[in-house]
Amino acid sequence: MKHPVIPILAAAIWIVLSEFVRNEFLLKSYWQRHYADMGLAFPDAALNGATWALWSLCLSVLLWMLLKRFALIEGIGVAWFAGFLMMWVVTGNLGVLPFALLLYAVPLSLLEVAVAALILHFWPRQA
Repeated sequence: MKHPVIPILAAAIWIVLSEFVRNEFLLKSYWQRHYADMGLAFPDAALNGATWALWSLCLSVLLWMLLKRFALIEGIGVAWFAGFLMMWVVTGNLGVLPFALLLYAVPLSLLEVAVAALILHFWPRQA
């Protein structure tokens, strides 16, 4: 693929939208309640959203690099491990991860990475 910018951006947009829907519509009240129980305000300022957009772009670039070297399933697995599993280990260690949320987050995040990988894998390639 000569010019990967467009498929990388398309995959990043998918990741941003997936994260937004999951965390704003499906799980936001759960996050807010969890943070309130810890005596903290849930971080949902615009800067937090911009940081998640940057994270989404980084995950998309990582996935693109992985798919250049590995099979589709392997790339999905490594990207999910690096993007999500390691993040949950850190947030769990910090004590701010509501572990019950993983029941929903694990399958939805796997779907998120799989769709992003399919976007990158099947995007029309330049000759």
